[in-house]
Amino acid sequence: MTAPLLEIDTVSKRFPLKVSLADKLAARLAGRRAGGAVHAVTDVSLTVARGEVVGIVGESGCGKSTLGRIVSGIYAPTEGSVLLDGQPVATGHEEHVNKLTTRVQMIHQDPFASLNPRMKVGETIAEGPRTHGILSASEVGEKTRALLEQVGLRGDYADRLPHQFSGGQRQRIAIARALAMQPDLLVLDEAVASLDVSIQAQVLNLFLDLRRDLGLTALFISHDLSVVRHVCDRVAIMYLGRVVELASAERLYAEPKHPYTQALFASVPTLGAGRQDFRPIKGEIPSPIDPPAGCAFHPRCPFAGPRCRTETPGLTDAGTGRRVACHLNDGGVDQVAAA
Repeated sequence: MTAPLLEIDTVSKRFPLKVSLADKLAARLAGRRAGGAVHAVTDVSLTVARGEVVGIVGESGCGKSTLGRIVSGIYAPTEGSVLLDGQPVATGHEEHVNKLTTRVQMIHQDPFASLNPRMKVGETIAEGPRTHGILSASEVGEKTRALLEQVGLRGDYADRLPHQFSGGQRQRIAIARALAMQPDLLVLDEAVASLDVSIQAQVLNLFLDLRRDLGLTALFISHDLSVVRHVCDRVAIMYLGRVVELASAERLYAEPKHPYTQALFASVPTLGAGRQDFRPIKGEIPSPIDPPAGCAFHPRCPFAGPRCRTETPGLTDAGTGRRVACHLNDGGVDQVAAA
């Protein structure tokens, strides 16, 4: 077997909370310790093969965007490591780090916010490859126009400013800017979430065409289950900073195993399914500042038992290439009694 392009090994990310003097005094009077941290990502391990598209799915606040920023080198992990072709991806200003992180390019949710409103789009696309020596000054103009045409825009649009384009066109420009760096890995963070449904379809079809033509490798971060099913080979489901299920898209959508995954899929309307009873997941998402002990999903899980409240389940093999972090699937079924 060939080594994976991307290896995420037991990565965690915590953001320390800023504590004011008043908070410190209040905590001291209450006999507790001030401070704490937001547990954004906890013990995530994942690999991505060259040419593969892996989806990261979960509710808002589950840590999927933070994971994407760690992979892109924007954040450094608190613990664990991220390897690209066996070399660490990290933040910093060292020459080898900068060269490595150019191989991972991120496409953000809001294309207008990610484009400099004062720069012509041709300058925006050319800035990265010119700065890092990927293209010479004589090559930049021709390559920029070719990239715009590759994403379905006219080459002479290079002389326009971002406000002169629609949302879908701006996202195409953001894709062209990422491709200009000749990346090994793309990280798409809710890349179509801000677009109208019809425009979403156009941008997704563009991505699929580029994947076919260029052999793209990508992490596709989304909360839209129908979109992920359409574009991804494998899917990782995240809940409160942890991966709770990982499987091929085909197997995951045919038979979700984790109770959280089942609840997510049950909430998606299905055409031709007749009358459906919508059953929302009970309870609220726990605070990432003070996550519950044991399984993070146990306060909302209808199958939670004593073991779930005390022991954190690992991501274990559940057959057919699937991995699930649930005591119902790790040989401990007899110890998990319905609450």
